[in-house]
Amino acid sequence: MAFQGSLAELHLPDIIQLISVSGKTGVFHLTDGGLKGQIYLNDGKIVHAELDDVVGEEAVYALAIWSQGDFRFDPGVATEHRTISKSNTNLLMEAARRLDEWRVLSKKVPSTDMIPEFVVQEGRDGQINLNTSEWLILSKIDGQRSVKNIAFAASLSVFDAAKILYGLIATGLIRLHQPAAPSRAAARPSAAVRPAGDAAAAPHAPAATTDPARDMLTRLNRVRDVCNSLLGAVGQTVVDKHYQKARSELERGAGAAAIDEAIGQIARAASILKGPHTTESLLDQLKAIK
Repeated sequence: MAFQGSLAELHLPDIIQLISVSGKTGVFHLTDGGLKGQIYLNDGKIVHAELDDVVGEEAVYALAIWSQGDFRFDPGVATEHRTISKSNTNLLMEAARRLDEWRVLSKKVPSTDMIPEFVVQEGRDGQINLNTSEWLILSKIDGQRSVKNIAFAASLSVFDAAKILYGLIATGLIRLHQPAAPSRAAARPSAAVRPAGDAAAAPHAPAATTDPARDMLTRLNRVRDVCNSLLGAVGQTVVDKHYQKARSELERGAGAAAIDEAIGQIARAASILKGPHTTESLLDQLKAIK
């Protein structure tokens, strides 16, 4: 007979202990929205677990910290997979330890569906020292991947990736934002692709610019292209931010100082993202742009 209930009322570790004491063989089915996981027991011992592409111990730890969702235990269902060798006691002790850490991590990483992005602080000076794991995580941030997708791309558990991101957020290098909801306006034709004869076309083109102003904009566009080429996806958010700021200032008549300021800010970010050697190469390439 199946045993089922809500994880909000009964914590999974408590349920597993209850079932394992009786020495049963069977499978726990766990669901939380679109997420589905399984934990298999053989004679009361946990022998295998699955959650999406995660199997074994990491799947148990990920499932054990769920605070909502539903569970169902189907007795008599066995599996040939043996991905877990630890005892139930050791597994559940580690799960409890991680749960305590998650309570701390959740203050800065409230959801693994949130998307990390770089923060460029005005006037930041000095070199920031990062370890190999932090550089690995930074290299996977592109403004599109969620915390759990970054973990997958870096071949890390979501727990380990969240711990690294927690530190990067605490130092002000990274912040998280909610994924953007699909916009209905995205399905409409863009104003930027109106027919050439439409008087409202090309809304971003400077109106009646002088030749020097046009030259400045051309230079800024080249700066953007060089920066994107060298920094790649990891620096695209930063480059676009300072490009847009400089462009707005050029359209208000700010002059070359706006471009120089953008170059300085992007160079500082490049040092953080890819190290000083990349910054030197970037500045050398930008010197050639007049």
